Amino acid sequence: MKALLDTRVFLWLLVEPERIAAKVRRALEDPAHTVFVSVVSGWEIEIKRALGKIQAPANLTGSVQALRFTELPLQFRHVRELARLPDRHGDPFDRMLIAQARADGLTLVTHDRDIIGYPVKTMPV
Repeated sequence: MKALLDTRVFLWLLVEPERIAAKVRRALEDPAHTVFVSVVSGWEIEIKRALGKIQAPANLTGSVQALRFTELPLQFRHVRELARLPDRHGDPFDRMLIAQARADGLTLVTHDRDIIGYPVKTMPV
């Protein structure tokens, strides 16, 4: 499996892993699976941290590496896929994560029911 974490799931893994079902955590920890964290999530976290809306580890790159996940950069092919998405979700960060998952054939690991309604493979937490 190749998976992309949504921002909330990534934060839960860092600070509240018990919020994620044990079955999902095992899948994400399986060395046979590749788990990506998008730079889009890092961008969202830093914006929300600056606004005082969340607390998160200061070193997101170190956190991704410590979990043995892979950083997913934002590329123009992701932006092209974004243009193909129906406009049903108002969160621009979530929409970009959906586009990245679709463009790269990734399973999006999420808790967000609005994301699950998009034409993208998901793994609910």
